[in-house]
Amino acid sequence: MAEQSFKRFHLGFPISDIEETRKFYGEILGCDIVRSSERTININFWGHQLVGHLIPEFAGKHGTNEIDGNPVPVHHFGVILEWDEWEALAERIRASEHDFVFEPYVRDKGLPEEEGKMFFRDPSGNTMEFKTFKNEDQIFAG
Repeated sequence: MAEQSFKRFHLGFPISDIEETRKFYGEILGCDIVRSSERTININFWGHQLVGHLIPEFAGKHGTNEIDGNPVPVHHFGVILEWDEWEALAERIRASEHDFVFEPYVRDKGLPEEEGKMFFRDPSGNTMEFKTFKNEDQIFAG
């Protein structure tokens, strides 16, 4: 496959509270809140556009699939960060006393595909997975 240029994605997702969402994404994750209204909030999520839609009855609904022996929520999103950024984010989450779904861990330690992962939920119950790789060429390796 030819080398791809950076493309931004857009994700709309349900939330249960605008102010809790603003605080979590803005203060804890460090994202810029671009704009908001009574029913939506737009977030610059590491260069990608997230739009939280106030629909409390749909927020946080998910099934799971077992991965690495863990029941991983199927509906999840996140960003692949540089290793030190990933570690810094894990520390910010810990410092905020926000719970992890799965504490940060490293799989395949010492192998070319070494990968760090962590899962946590926003205040509306939406699950996020943040990853890092020792070797970025392993992101799409098979």
